Amino acid sequence: MKKVWKLKAPSPQVETLSRETSLPLLAAQVLCNRGILDHQTAASYLSPRLTQMLDPCLLKDMRASVDSILSAMDRRDPITIYGDYDADGLTATALLFNFLSSLDVPVHAYIPNRLTEGYGLHVHAVERIARRGPGLIVTVDCGVSNNQEIAFAANLGLKVVVTDHHQVDESFTPLCPVVNPHRADCPFPFKHLTGVGLAFFLAVALRAALRERGGFVTRPEPDLKNYLDLVALGTVADMAPLLDQNRLLVKAGLDSIRTTPWPGIVAIAEQAGLSLATLTAQDLAFRIAPRFNASGRLGDAEIALTALTTRDPGRAREVALQLDRMNGERQRLERQVLDEIEATLPSMAELGSQRALVVTGDGWHRGILGIVASKLLEKYRRPVLVLGVEDGTAVGSGRSITGFNLYKALRKLGPLLDRFGGHKHAAGLALKASNLERFRREFENLAREELSEEDLVFTVEVDAEVSLKDMALESIRRLASFSPFGAGNPEPLFYSGPCDIVESRVVGERHLKMKVRQNGAVFETIGFGLAEPYSGLRSPINFVFTPEIDRWQGQEKVKLRVIDLEPGGQPSKLQRSPASP
Repeated sequence: MKKVWKLKAPSPQVETLSRETSLPLLAAQVLCNRGILDHQTAASYLSPRLTQMLDPCLLKDMRASVDSILSAMDRRDPITIYGDYDADGLTATALLFNFLSSLDVPVHAYIPNRLTEGYGLHVHAVERIARRGPGLIVTVDCGVSNNQEIAFAANLGLKVVVTDHHQVDESFTPLCPVVNPHRADCPFPFKHLTGVGLAFFLAVALRAALRERGGFVTRPEPDLKNYLDLVALGTVADMAPLLDQNRLLVKAGLDSIRTTPWPGIVAIAEQAGLSLATLTAQDLAFRIAPRFNASGRLGDAEIALTALTTRDPGRAREVALQLDRMNGERQRLERQVLDEIEATLPSMAELGSQRALVVTGDGWHRGILGIVASKLLEKYRRPVLVLGVEDGTAVGSGRSITGFNLYKALRKLGPLLDRFGGHKHAAGLALKASNLERFRREFENLAREELSEEDLVFTVEVDAEVSLKDMALESIRRLASFSPFGAGNPEPLFYSGPCDIVESRVVGERHLKMKVRQNGAVFETIGFGLAEPYSGLRSPINFVFTPEIDRWQGQEKVKLRVIDLEPGGQPSKLQRSPASP
């Protein structure tokens, strides 16, 4: 696949921002590239604080939701937190379950089985909950498309509060309090909260209401900072943009996770070989979250929920070991399906004429199809749907690239689908197998209408061209303070070249480890997954990298993580953006 390094031109605001913030020019350039152009915005970005949290009651129906919970508490009615089986839904469920438990509320949790029930509220689940008698269901990370089930719950004497961050259909008509920033009538200015983010805002609003009515005169007031690690985990796992409200919540969550009160998080970090003292957002996304997601993918999310709610360290270690084993099984199933798909895909020359991929197969484990779609998206850079066919029905997941709104595309093809849901980058769907060929054609046609060949090119956004001698330890410390990195706030990427290879070797079969030199400056580098395409590499090379601080036995040094490289004196991949006027 063609790949382009798009080198951004220096911003005309760099010198002013550097002077106002006392940041080095390179760091100021990185901020400008992220749209941070003035001192005030930079100060907020560099020092996000919980005092910058928006008022939860700006969310439409937040007050009504709090009133519903207070009424249930007054009557001692059971409250059921109904969540989703992914890491966002699990952390949201655990947050409200733990919070209400600390208030001595009769609270229960329900996580549907991905394989036998699927996403969202279900009639039979509502029936089970109703057996406890009149009570309240609070959904997290689901519910906005479940009016039929909400009406059914009301007929059984149950009240419902919905908190959900998924897209709201144009015909949406709430039957109960619905907290969702995507509502057209919601004035909340930040639209990218996750399910667990909304759950945290609900907890903040509920605690404030209890405080106003003297609810903490005879009992201690819960410290909601103890729940921020759950917010950080769910937000990062859901690939939400780490900007504004999400950024300050994740930043605070990473600080609080050092002393987390949840033994399950401690045990899972140990299983992953991670230290809580140095945990990063990337660790949460790629080492911790997959272990929580694995249980939901394989059909038993209750194990992951136990890890987030138990107070028993022994029990936490048991479930952490179970989750680790399930994650290993998830990886095996994922490789199996990927190998099968790769064996049937056309050559890249033939694939180049397609704007989208719709792949189907029999006997595929439904729980891993979303992550398979993500892997194919990374490799082929086009919208992907992966569908397993069973008993005449195709069920699966999709992932999409910037420029193609997957949710809107599926809505246009709604008459061919039995059900669908999600957002612009990820969605789930089901349809009759007899509709597959027509659906495949029409999905491809939509992709052709909206995507050009340029949209399918892998673009690496590069912040600046640098000399390796600019990679001083103190400069990299300043860049590291821009974390947490993730969606919406990417790691700084730099281009440098040409450089000489001092030495190189393959480590772990797939990874390329090099020592490179430029104008007397020598650095160690690591390129994950680059061993095969660049075996036998010779000087000179040009490469794109992100600098990291390597800590070992109390010593610190700068190490470069290579994102992509190209041999030769002048890289053909490099495109320089024109300077701003």
